[in-house]
Amino acid sequence: MKLSQLKIGAIGIIKEFTDLEMSVKLMEMGCLPGETIKVERIAPFGDPIAISVSGYQLSLRKREASTIELI
Repeated sequence: MKLSQLKIGAIGIIKEFTDLEMSVKLMEMGCLPGETIKVERIAPFGDPIAISVSGYQLSLRKREASTIELI
């Protein structure tokens, strides 16, 4: 399952990334494999998505969230 498919309040664990270039950016922001991630809010048209990861909130575009595979 991809992060972009989760609903508000859903929790997942980061498994891997499907885009190498985007994965570097995401890992610098605390999205590391094995981290628990929770969807806090989703904008009315589905973009961006606010998530909690590594103790802080982060907003991602839907295309960025779709590169994060969850367990």
